[in-house]
Amino acid sequence: MSNRVNIARTEPEAYKVLMGVSGYTEATKVPKQYRELIKIRTSQINGCAFCIDMHTKDARKNGETEQRIYLLNAWRETENIFNEEERCILAMTEEITLISQHGLSNETYEQASKLFDEQYIAQVIMTIVAINSWNRVAISTRLQPAK
Repeated sequence: MSNRVNIARTEPEAYKVLMGVSGYTEATKVPKQYRELIKIRTSQINGCAFCIDMHTKDARKNGETEQRIYLLNAWRETENIFNEEERCILAMTEEITLISQHGLSNETYEQASKLFDEQYIAQVIMTIVAINSWNRVAISTRLQPAK
């Protein structure tokens, strides 16, 4: 596979906008550890090798354990690995990423409303939206993980 168009070079204004959204998500109240779980899980669902590689490395640098990274795609099958907030955020991540199936369910939204305020929920949603956008850019342009 070869790389295709370089969005940053070809359409720098569009790239800056997407970088701006990512910058916004980095400055939210959502903890870095949660943001990385969102990025990894979204990238797993979308099959984005470039982003899985990047965000698993970032998660490790920030203290995430190998066990949790390996079990992330089977988080629903674990009972003591991910806490209640993480499980809710992962459910939101899957439902929003797989929006064509049914979108963010009322059940998941109600659970989020019990755990988080509206601002935090909005910040989680925007974090999910941002990584979905990056996955689409990386996959469409065939970005490859470094060897």
